[in-house]
Amino acid sequence: MNMTGLPPALPAGGNDMCPPKLGDIAPDFTARTTQGSLTFSDLRGSWVLLFSHPADFTPVCTSEFIAFARHADAFAEIGCELVGLSIDSLPSHLAWLEAIRSCFGINIPFPVIEDPSMVIARAYGMLDENAESSATIRGVYVVDTDGVIRAINWYPASIGRSIEELLRVVKALQTVDRDGVMTPEGWQPGGDVVLTGPVTQDEVTSAGPAWFFQYKQAKKK
Repeated sequence: MNMTGLPPALPAGGNDMCPPKLGDIAPDFTARTTQGSLTFSDLRGSWVLLFSHPADFTPVCTSEFIAFARHADAFAEIGCELVGLSIDSLPSHLAWLEAIRSCFGINIPFPVIEDPSMVIARAYGMLDENAESSATIRGVYVVDTDGVIRAINWYPASIGRSIEELLRVVKALQTVDRDGVMTPEGWQPGGDVVLTGPVTQDEVTSAGPAWFFQYKQAKKK
């Protein structure tokens, strides 16, 4: 909900929209967070990792929030904002984050959105109209500087997400954009990248027998 108590502002079509896909503009909204009111489109110009969880005070999500907090500087270094979301209320969020600070000495440095009406979760396709609980709200959306969704990952409630893997995904997308290449299996920053395939017969001939699989050393920042 936003600061006026109204449902979050969403694009025309609202809950009737199809779930967003890779390459779509991320649905916009204005909502209350643990760090004040947030309009999602105001984050344009930065990469954003929007991650959702089904409820506060849950063990798997608590472990993830601690890990996100410990990796917050690494995300900041690559220009990526962290934004959490759950259907719980703002008072519940504040109590949970304070409990994490009190019990584990970890301050959560990123905003956590309240979504008690589930309108944001439904706009992002985390829930369908007939869902009776928030147990499936375990999505991750990587949004680029233009507000375009570049990666979507889903996890069951019982499996913790790898924060290092999510960091790797953002770095890989940034490398792809910067250098016009692709990243192979298990790629790590600074590792070899994969060239896009040739588009003419001459290029195929020049590339040699393995024309469909060419490595290249990644450029340094």
